[in-house]
Amino acid sequence: MESFSTLIRTASHEQHVEAETSTFMSDLLGGRLGVDAYARYTEQLWFVYEALETGTERLASDPVTGPFIQPELFRLASLERDLAHLRGPNWRAGVSALPATRAYADRVRECAQGWPAGYVAHHYTRYLGDLSGGQIIRAKAEKTWGFARKGDGVRFYVFEEISNPAAFKRSYRELLDAVHADDLEKQRIVAECKRAFALNTAVFRALGEEFPLSA
Repeated sequence: MESFSTLIRTASHEQHVEAETSTFMSDLLGGRLGVDAYARYTEQLWFVYEALETGTERLASDPVTGPFIQPELFRLASLERDLAHLRGPNWRAGVSALPATRAYADRVRECAQGWPAGYVAHHYTRYLGDLSGGQIIRAKAEKTWGFARKGDGVRFYVFEEISNPAAFKRSYRELLDAVHADDLEKQRIVAECKRAFALNTAVFRALGEEFPLSA
């Protein structure tokens, strides 16, 4: 029988590809956009991770979300260092969430507060994606905008406390396979994963509208 982690990966594959191949991301990684677009994207990430990482003390004691709350994954402090580098020490005064980002962060918060299994779906789509595809973004950003290797500006993509990402992802998938949920709940988690990718893609679309390449 197919494991839950495999099910979740294959079920969201289409959305995953759509998010990865968004015009904004292609333009950003292709070096066709300025550092301002990268900084704006980093701002949007901050709002999403603030929703993901607020209240983790409570989530850590929940039977469903507890095993997934691993401090070595936390990204908020790294994002804040990146934003201070990109936007200056008073970055907080200038950041703003796009409506699509607000919708995404609100949904994450809603799950975190009222539906632990739904929170797991968002946790999975974000952190496992960052551990994988995030490394491509980091390398491109360093090359395109001259950030120090694994330094300020790209710290979000550097998981200092995870020395072996492949092993970490394996153990994470084992956690998914052992998730405290029945079959119906698992189907709902898969549906929420798809929703998470769609919310993420909407943010890319909004950023693409804000940073159109002049034809």
